[in-house]
Amino acid sequence: MSIVVNTKWTGGMSFDAEVTGHHIIMDIAKESGGNDTGPRPKAMLLAALAGCAGMDIVSILEKMKVTDYALEISAEAESTTEHPIIYHTIMVSFLFTGTDLPPEKLRKAVNLSTERYCGVNAMLNKASNIIPKIYINGTEV
Repeated sequence: MSIVVNTKWTGGMSFDAEVTGHHIIMDIAKESGGNDTGPRPKAMLLAALAGCAGMDIVSILEKMKVTDYALEISAEAESTTEHPIIYHTIMVSFLFTGTDLPPEKLRKAVNLSTERYCGVNAMLNKASNIIPKIYINGTEV
């Protein structure tokens, strides 16, 4: 299966990417020559990582009959200083909230996503150290 993403320069440092029928505007900060009309391309990798893992986790927990929870995913990256500047470390925090959440099931769902199913994690893991952390109601497990 292949995917095609068409990206069009729209002036300045702004680009419009058409991704599966959806448009995403990318730009850079004004102080770097852009107009700040959209997210930076590299930061979108973090959003893709969080979204990919989140979709896996929600699907896995549904199969495990875990319900009545909220999930927020925070991805924070540290960059190299030499060009090409890449993320050398990415910390991904999985923040679950709810009552009577089973830590072992949440841990298993996160591990299945990050170690087996999430293709974005697998690709980024070739260049970056990805560190997952799991929190239930603010406490790391």
